[in-house]
Amino acid sequence: QVQLVESGGGLVQAGGSLRLSCAASGIIPRINTINWYRQAPGKQRELVAAITSGGSSNYADSVKGRFTISRDNAKNTVDLQMNSLKPEDTAVYYCALSLFGRTTPAYWGQGTQVTVSS
Repeated sequence: QVQLVESGGGLVQAGGSLRLSCAASGIIPRINTINWYRQAPGKQRELVAAITSGGSSNYADSVKGRFTISRDNAKNTVDLQMNSLKPEDTAVYYCALSLFGRTTPAYWGQGTQVTVSS
């Protein structure tokens, strides 16, 4: 079992920055991918960024150049640095872990709210 806990959400003005953190605990598979998803009211959940245990990352087009995902395997943490935030970034952000060879996450955090005011 893996537990994921997100932190760092909050309210920020457009153009500002926030840093989200995801802390993983439990029996963590050595090879995995940590994903950040978000879900805005009335919209489908979307993948924002992902990083493998080897350090390879990818981003949604909507956040490229503004968000940076990073991980510390020794501490089992993954951060999402969000810069130049826009009101459309407002959503609940979820950390999720995918197992090797799987796209759909097997474990999810409880989510953290990010609100960007205009």
